[in-house]
Amino acid sequence: MAFVVEVQNVDKHFRLHKERHKSLKDRVLHPGQGSFTDLHVLQDVSFNVGSGETVGVLGRNGSGKSTLLKCICGVLQPSSGQILVRGELAGLLELGAGFQPELSGRDNIYLSASMLGLSRRKVDGLIDEIVEFSELEKFIDSPVKFFSSGMYVRLGFAVAVTANPDVLVVDEVLAVGDERFQAKCMDRIRQFQADGRTILLVSHNADQVRALCGRAVVLEKGRLVADAPAGEAVRVFREHLLGGATVSKETNEIDGGVVIESMRGSNGSFTAQTGQLFEFEVTINSQMPVEGAFVMELYSQAGSLVVRTDPTQTPVSLS
Repeated sequence: MAFVVEVQNVDKHFRLHKERHKSLKDRVLHPGQGSFTDLHVLQDVSFNVGSGETVGVLGRNGSGKSTLLKCICGVLQPSSGQILVRGELAGLLELGAGFQPELSGRDNIYLSASMLGLSRRKVDGLIDEIVEFSELEKFIDSPVKFFSSGMYVRLGFAVAVTANPDVLVVDEVLAVGDERFQAKCMDRIRQFQADGRTILLVSHNADQVRALCGRAVVLEKGRLVADAPAGEAVRVFREHLLGGATVSKETNEIDGGVVIESMRGSNGSFTAQTGQLFEFEVTINSQMPVEGAFVMELYSQAGSLVVRTDPTQTPVSLS
Protein backbone atom coordinates (compact mmCIF):
# COMPACT_ATOMS: atom_id res chain seq x y z
CA MET A 1 0.00 0.00 0.00
CA ALA A 2 1.29 3.47 -0.92
CA PHE A 3 1.51 5.78 2.06
CA VAL A 4 -0.03 9.22 1.59
CA VAL A 5 0.83 10.49 5.08
CA GLU A 6 3.94 9.39 6.98
CA VAL A 7 4.54 10.53 10.57
CA GLN A 8 8.03 9.54 11.67
CA ASN A 9 9.23 9.91 15.28
CA VAL A 10 7.55 13.29 15.70
CA ASP A 11 8.16 15.36 18.83
CA LYS A 12 6.64 18.76 19.52
CA HIS A 13 7.36 20.89 22.54
CA PHE A 14 6.59 24.46 23.50
CA ARG A 15 8.78 26.62 25.72
CA LEU A 16 6.91 28.08 28.69
CA HIS A 17 8.62 31.01 30.40
CA LYS A 18 8.29 31.09 34.17
CA GLU A 19 10.21 34.33 34.58
CA ARG A 20 10.91 36.79 31.78
CA HIS A 21 13.68 39.36 31.59
CA LYS A 22 12.55 42.54 33.32
CA SER A 23 14.21 44.93 30.86
CA LEU A 24 15.97 45.11 27.50
CA LYS A 25 19.24 45.75 29.38
CA ASP A 26 18.73 42.57 31.39
CA ARG A 27 18.07 40.62 28.19
CA VAL A 28 21.24 41.95 26.53
CA LEU A 29 23.51 41.45 29.55
CA HIS A 30 22.08 38.07 30.56
CA PRO A 31 20.85 36.31 27.42
CA GLY A 32 19.41 32.84 27.87
CA GLN A 33 19.13 33.17 31.65
CA GLY A 34 15.34 33.50 31.80
CA SER A 35 13.52 30.79 33.71
CA PHE A 36 11.55 28.45 31.46
CA THR A 37 10.34 24.89 31.09
CA ASP A 38 9.56 22.78 28.03
CA LEU A 39 6.03 21.43 27.61
CA HIS A 40 6.19 18.20 25.58
CA VAL A 41 2.93 17.90 23.63
CA LEU A 42 3.95 15.10 21.24
CA GLN A 43 6.58 12.48 22.03
CA ASP A 44 7.99 10.05 19.45
CA VAL A 45 4.73 9.67 17.48
CA SER A 46 4.94 7.44 14.40
CA PHE A 47 2.25 6.04 12.08
CA ASN A 48 1.40 5.88 8.38
CA VAL A 49 -1.81 6.45 6.45
CA GLY A 50 -2.33 4.58 3.20
CA SER A 51 -4.03 5.86 0.07
CA GLY A 52 -7.82 5.69 0.43
CA GLU A 53 -7.74 5.01 4.18
CA THR A 54 -9.96 6.79 6.70
CA VAL A 55 -8.07 6.97 9.98
CA GLY A 56 -9.51 8.30 13.23
CA VAL A 57 -7.49 10.11 15.89
CA LEU A 58 -8.76 9.59 19.43
CA GLY A 59 -7.60 10.95 22.77
CA ARG A 60 -8.67 12.92 25.78
CA ASN A 61 -8.49 16.73 25.90
CA GLY A 62 -4.84 17.72 26.06
CA SER A 63 -3.57 14.45 24.59
CA GLY A 64 -2.02 16.19 21.57
CA LYS A 65 -4.59 15.43 18.85
CA SER A 66 -4.99 18.97 17.52
CA THR A 67 -1.25 19.65 17.69
CA LEU A 68 -0.61 16.49 15.66
CA LEU A 69 -3.06 17.53 12.96
CA LYS A 70 -1.62 21.05 12.84
CA CYS A 71 1.81 19.52 12.27
CA ILE A 72 0.42 17.30 9.49
CA CYS A 73 -1.24 20.33 7.85
CA GLY A 74 1.95 22.40 8.11
CA VAL A 75 0.50 24.97 10.51
CA LEU A 76 3.13 23.92 13.08
CA GLN A 77 6.57 22.45 12.52
CA PRO A 78 7.65 19.42 14.58
CA SER A 79 10.45 20.04 17.07
CA SER A 80 12.01 16.83 15.76
CA GLY A 81 11.01 14.00 13.47
CA GLN A 82 9.50 14.19 10.01
CA ILE A 83 6.05 14.35 8.39
CA LEU A 84 5.56 13.56 4.71
CA VAL A 85 2.30 14.28 2.85
CA ARG A 86 1.86 13.23 -0.78
CA GLY A 87 -0.87 15.03 -2.68
CA GLU A 88 -3.09 18.04 -2.09
CA LEU A 89 -4.25 18.44 1.51
CA ALA A 90 -7.19 20.41 2.91
CA GLY A 91 -7.55 20.87 6.65
CA LEU A 92 -10.53 21.97 8.71
CA LEU A 93 -8.82 22.52 12.05
CA GLU A 94 -10.41 25.29 14.10
CA LEU A 95 -13.48 27.48 13.92
CA GLY A 96 -12.68 30.45 11.72
CA ALA A 97 -9.11 29.35 11.06
CA GLY A 98 -7.82 31.34 8.09
CA PHE A 99 -10.92 33.55 7.90
CA GLN A 100 -10.60 37.34 8.04
CA PRO A 101 -13.44 38.66 10.23
CA GLU A 102 -13.86 41.96 8.38
CA LEU A 103 -14.24 40.28 5.00
CA SER A 104 -17.48 38.84 3.67
CA GLY A 105 -18.16 35.14 3.46
CA ARG A 106 -17.71 35.32 -0.31
CA ASP A 107 -14.31 37.02 -0.03
CA ASN A 108 -13.24 34.49 2.59
CA ILE A 109 -14.11 31.66 0.20
CA TYR A 110 -11.61 33.05 -2.30
CA LEU A 111 -9.05 33.61 0.46
CA SER A 112 -9.39 30.11 1.93
CA ALA A 113 -9.41 28.47 -1.49
CA SER A 114 -6.22 30.31 -2.48
CA MET A 115 -4.54 28.89 0.65
CA LEU A 116 -5.53 25.43 -0.64
CA GLY A 117 -3.82 26.17 -3.95
CA LEU A 118 -6.91 26.97 -6.05
CA SER A 119 -6.70 29.76 -8.62
CA ARG A 120 -9.28 32.54 -8.70
CA ARG A 121 -10.55 31.24 -12.05
CA LYS A 122 -11.04 27.78 -10.51
CA VAL A 123 -12.95 29.26 -7.56
CA ASP A 124 -15.12 31.28 -9.95
CA GLY A 125 -16.39 27.96 -11.30
CA LEU A 126 -16.93 26.50 -7.82
CA ILE A 127 -18.33 29.46 -5.89
CA ASP A 128 -22.00 28.61 -6.47
CA GLU A 129 -21.45 24.99 -5.39
CA ILE A 130 -19.61 26.12 -2.24
CA VAL A 131 -22.32 28.59 -1.25
CA GLU A 132 -25.09 26.07 -1.96
CA PHE A 133 -23.42 23.39 0.16
CA SER A 134 -22.90 25.82 3.05
CA GLU A 135 -26.57 26.92 2.87
CA LEU A 136 -25.46 30.49 3.62
CA GLU A 137 -26.92 32.20 0.55
CA LYS A 138 -28.59 34.94 2.63
CA PHE A 139 -25.44 35.77 4.57
CA ILE A 140 -22.61 35.12 2.14
CA ASP A 141 -21.96 38.83 1.47
CA SER A 142 -21.95 39.77 5.18
CA PRO A 143 -18.72 40.05 7.21
CA VAL A 144 -17.97 36.71 8.84
CA LYS A 145 -17.42 38.42 12.20
CA PHE A 146 -21.20 38.26 12.51
CA PHE A 147 -21.31 34.52 11.79
CA SER A 148 -22.19 31.98 14.46
CA SER A 149 -19.90 29.05 15.19
CA GLY A 150 -22.18 26.80 13.16
CA MET A 151 -21.97 29.16 10.17
CA TYR A 152 -18.17 29.11 10.39
CA VAL A 153 -18.26 25.31 10.22
CA ARG A 154 -20.60 25.33 7.22
CA LEU A 155 -18.41 27.72 5.27
CA GLY A 156 -15.10 26.10 6.19
CA PHE A 157 -16.26 22.57 5.44
CA ALA A 158 -17.87 23.64 2.15
CA VAL A 159 -14.60 25.17 0.94
CA ALA A 160 -12.51 22.20 2.09
CA VAL A 161 -14.59 19.48 0.43
CA THR A 162 -15.34 21.39 -2.76
CA ALA A 163 -11.60 21.78 -3.31
CA ASN A 164 -11.52 17.96 -3.80
CA PRO A 165 -8.23 17.40 -1.96
CA ASP A 166 -6.33 14.12 -1.99
CA VAL A 167 -6.18 14.25 1.82
CA LEU A 168 -8.94 15.71 4.02
CA VAL A 169 -8.12 16.51 7.66
CA VAL A 170 -11.04 17.30 10.00
CA ASP A 171 -10.51 18.21 13.66
CA GLU A 172 -13.67 17.93 15.79
CA VAL A 173 -15.27 21.08 14.39
CA LEU A 174 -18.21 19.13 12.92
CA ALA A 175 -19.52 18.68 16.46
CA VAL A 176 -20.56 22.35 16.40
CA GLY A 177 -23.06 22.24 13.53
CA ASP A 178 -26.69 21.20 13.81
CA GLU A 179 -27.52 17.52 13.42
CA ARG A 180 -28.95 17.85 9.91
CA PHE A 181 -25.83 19.58 8.60
CA GLN A 182 -23.64 17.05 10.43
CA ALA A 183 -25.46 14.30 8.52
CA LYS A 184 -24.88 16.20 5.28
CA CYS A 185 -21.16 16.42 6.08
CA MET A 186 -21.06 12.70 6.89
CA ASP A 187 -22.62 11.96 3.50
CA ARG A 188 -19.92 14.01 1.79
CA ILE A 189 -17.21 12.25 3.78
CA ARG A 190 -18.64 8.90 2.67
CA GLN A 191 -18.55 10.15 -0.91
CA PHE A 192 -14.89 10.99 -0.40
CA GLN A 193 -14.35 7.46 0.86
CA ALA A 194 -16.12 6.00 -2.18
CA ASP A 195 -13.85 8.11 -4.41
CA GLY A 196 -10.79 6.59 -2.73
CA ARG A 197 -9.61 9.74 -0.98
CA THR A 198 -7.65 9.75 2.26
CA ILE A 199 -9.22 11.14 5.44
CA LEU A 200 -7.88 11.93 8.91
CA LEU A 201 -10.70 12.48 11.39
CA VAL A 202 -10.45 13.70 14.99
CA SER A 203 -13.62 13.17 17.01
CA HIS A 204 -14.63 12.80 20.65
CA ASN A 205 -17.46 10.60 19.38
CA ALA A 206 -15.87 7.16 19.52
CA ASP A 207 -18.89 5.54 17.87
CA GLN A 208 -18.60 7.95 14.96
CA VAL A 209 -14.95 6.96 14.53
CA ARG A 210 -15.90 3.29 14.65
CA ALA A 211 -18.62 3.85 12.02
CA LEU A 212 -16.50 5.89 9.60
CA CYS A 213 -12.94 4.69 10.09
CA GLY A 214 -11.33 1.39 9.32
CA ARG A 215 -8.48 2.21 11.65
CA ALA A 216 -7.68 4.64 14.44
CA VAL A 217 -4.75 5.84 16.53
CA VAL A 218 -5.04 6.77 20.21
CA LEU A 219 -2.96 9.48 21.88
CA GLU A 220 -2.44 9.75 25.63
CA LYS A 221 -0.27 12.51 27.10
CA GLY A 222 1.38 13.07 23.74
CA ARG A 223 2.30 9.44 23.15
CA LEU A 224 0.82 6.96 20.69
CA VAL A 225 -0.72 4.19 22.81
CA ALA A 226 -2.64 2.36 20.06
CA ASP A 227 -2.67 1.99 16.28
CA ALA A 228 -5.31 -0.62 15.53
CA PRO A 229 -8.60 -1.41 13.79
CA ALA A 230 -11.20 1.16 14.82
CA GLY A 231 -13.09 -1.13 17.21
CA GLU A 232 -9.94 -2.09 19.13
CA ALA A 233 -8.73 1.53 19.20
CA VAL A 234 -12.08 2.67 20.62
CA ARG A 235 -11.77 0.06 23.38
CA VAL A 236 -8.29 1.35 24.29
CA PHE A 237 -9.53 4.96 24.18
CA ARG A 238 -12.38 4.21 26.54
CA GLU A 239 -10.00 2.45 28.93
CA HIS A 240 -7.91 5.62 29.17
CA LEU A 241 -10.98 7.85 29.26
CA LEU A 242 -12.38 5.93 32.20
CA GLY A 243 -9.06 5.99 34.01
CA GLY A 244 -8.38 2.28 33.73
CA ALA A 245 -11.91 0.86 34.01
CA THR A 246 -12.16 -1.77 31.31
CA VAL A 247 -14.93 -3.60 29.55
CA SER A 248 -14.22 -7.17 28.45
CA LYS A 249 -15.57 -8.05 25.02
CA GLU A 250 -16.23 -11.61 26.18
CA THR A 251 -18.06 -11.01 29.46
CA ASN A 252 -19.16 -7.35 29.26
CA GLU A 253 -17.88 -7.05 32.83
CA ILE A 254 -16.98 -3.59 34.03
CA ASP A 255 -14.33 -3.35 36.75
CA GLY A 256 -16.19 -2.94 40.03
CA GLY A 257 -18.36 -6.05 39.75
CA VAL A 258 -21.08 -4.74 37.42
CA VAL A 259 -21.97 -7.14 34.59
CA ILE A 260 -24.27 -6.62 31.60
CA GLU A 261 -25.93 -10.04 31.54
CA SER A 262 -28.09 -9.61 28.45
CA MET A 263 -29.58 -7.12 26.00
CA ARG A 264 -32.75 -7.80 24.04
CA GLY A 265 -34.57 -5.73 21.43
CA SER A 266 -38.34 -5.82 20.97
CA ASN A 267 -38.07 -6.94 17.34
CA GLY A 268 -35.33 -9.48 17.96
CA SER A 269 -32.56 -7.10 16.89
CA PHE A 270 -31.19 -3.67 17.70
CA THR A 271 -32.15 -2.08 14.38
CA ALA A 272 -35.06 0.31 13.95
CA GLN A 273 -36.24 2.60 11.17
CA THR A 274 -37.17 6.25 11.61
CA GLY A 275 -40.64 6.56 13.17
CA GLN A 276 -40.72 2.92 14.26
CA LEU A 277 -41.50 2.09 17.90
CA PHE A 278 -38.50 0.39 19.46
CA GLU A 279 -38.13 -1.11 22.92
CA PHE A 280 -35.17 -2.89 24.44
CA GLU A 281 -34.34 -4.53 27.72
CA VAL A 282 -30.97 -4.62 29.50
CA THR A 283 -30.26 -6.96 32.40
CA ILE A 284 -27.48 -5.79 34.74
CA ASN A 285 -26.04 -7.78 37.62
CA SER A 286 -23.93 -6.31 40.40
CA GLN A 287 -21.76 -8.41 42.68
CA MET A 288 -21.72 -5.64 45.29
CA PRO A 289 -23.89 -2.64 46.19
CA VAL A 290 -23.39 0.28 43.79
CA GLU A 291 -24.83 3.75 44.23
CA GLY A 292 -25.07 6.01 41.21
CA ALA A 293 -27.12 7.38 38.34
CA PHE A 294 -27.70 5.94 34.87
CA VAL A 295 -27.29 7.84 31.61
CA MET A 296 -28.37 6.32 28.30
CA GLU A 297 -27.19 7.52 24.87
CA LEU A 298 -28.40 6.31 21.46
CA TYR A 299 -26.42 6.95 18.28
CA SER A 300 -27.35 6.67 14.61
CA GLN A 301 -25.38 4.45 12.24
CA ALA A 302 -23.50 7.59 11.18
CA GLY A 303 -22.33 8.02 14.75
CA SER A 304 -24.46 11.10 15.48
CA LEU A 305 -26.03 11.39 18.92
CA VAL A 306 -29.79 10.85 18.56
CA VAL A 307 -30.97 11.03 22.17
CA ARG A 308 -29.43 11.26 25.62
CA THR A 309 -31.34 10.78 28.86
CA ASP A 310 -30.61 13.04 31.79
CA PRO A 311 -29.03 11.38 34.83
CA THR A 312 -31.67 9.91 37.10
CA GLN A 313 -32.62 12.36 39.81
CA THR A 314 -32.83 9.64 42.44
CA PRO A 315 -29.70 7.48 42.82
CA VAL A 316 -30.29 3.92 41.63
CA SER A 317 -29.02 1.14 43.85
CA LEU A 318 -27.66 -2.08 42.41
CA SER A 319 -27.42 -4.95 44.85
